[in-house]
Amino acid sequence: MFGTCAVAQSLREVDIMPPDNHRRADDERPVDGADRMKQFLEDLEHRIDPAVEENLLAQWDTFMDGEFEGDIFSPKRVRGIETKLEWPAVRVNEALADLDCMLMQQLCLAQSSVARGNGQIACVRTNYGSSILPSVFGVKLFIMDDEYNTLPTSEPVEGGTDGVRALLDAGPPDLDAGFGARVFEMGQRFADAFAPYPNLRKYVHVYHPDMQGPMDVCEVIWGSGMFVELFDKPELVHQLLDLVTDTYIRFRARWLELMPAEGDRDTHWALRHKGHVMLRDDSAMNLSPDMFAEFIAPYNQRILRECGGGADHFCGRGDHYIDQLTDLEGLHAINLSQPEYNDMEAIYRATVDKGIPIIGFQRAVAEQAVADGRDFHGLMHCW
Repeated sequence: MFGTCAVAQSLREVDIMPPDNHRRADDERPVDGADRMKQFLEDLEHRIDPAVEENLLAQWDTFMDGEFEGDIFSPKRVRGIETKLEWPAVRVNEALADLDCMLMQQLCLAQSSVARGNGQIACVRTNYGSSILPSVFGVKLFIMDDEYNTLPTSEPVEGGTDGVRALLDAGPPDLDAGFGARVFEMGQRFADAFAPYPNLRKYVHVYHPDMQGPMDVCEVIWGSGMFVELFDKPELVHQLLDLVTDTYIRFRARWLELMPAEGDRDTHWALRHKGHVMLRDDSAMNLSPDMFAEFIAPYNQRILRECGGGADHFCGRGDHYIDQLTDLEGLHAINLSQPEYNDMEAIYRATVDKGIPIIGFQRAVAEQAVADGRDFHGLMHCW
């Protein structure tokens, strides 16, 4: 069940000790895995300066509330606080196999933001990839070879359309299937590890697992044959979208039992946005505006409405449906990764001109737009 991450070895079934439980100087017992993990937790706990983190969060609040007055929002901590420890690098497959390796991998990312003093919110997640929700439906996981050091993917359900019918006949899936149980177990691991440390609890944000968006999950479950069935069997596609949307909402509700929402805004990818979910719409680039209206918008809208709003990410082209996306109630921010495939003026008109910020955007593209006279109304964020 467990991997062999060096930091996590000998941590099996050993609780993290609270910060005031120090070893005596004359105690000559060998330092075990629990003590090693404690060293890193305490290092980050003591390096987090609440005043620095509160200042950073206040900068983000100013931006999200539409009160930033510059051209491009690029927050920064007032100072970085370096570590004296040598933090280990943990490979993806180690983290997938071992909860404590996952804990260490994610803590490394959070501590790096604190050390460098950048504008990234210190955060961690249950980093099991984009097939978390599809795996709950029983798709076969595909773990990449360790040499690639990248997250897993999955294979479509066996049987294609017949396999999808079988899933629908089976009804709501067990949320502990696939990666589900491991995701919730890892969420509890974060909670337990952070419990003795007030700064970690407050300033290292545990953001929600990668649950994608309804259409993306359907494509992963069904495979590319789904795009033909949008024409041939649209009702079957809608049935799967309904089931996936229901499952998304159930999965999130269970996640909130471990990690309650942060007021009216949340953290994702070290970004900050209003609302509580980050939907993904990578599949949407393949669909026409009419198909977006039929197969994506209603299901995204339901999630946004029931989950307190949020943001949306898409890869590839999105300028053909962006107006529909940003018209959704509770859509509070957009994150896109490939401006070169888009008519960016169409994107800007549908986002910043409508009061919806763009977050995590490419700086060179934004700076060129400013140089060309583009007004972002204080709603453009770049690293």
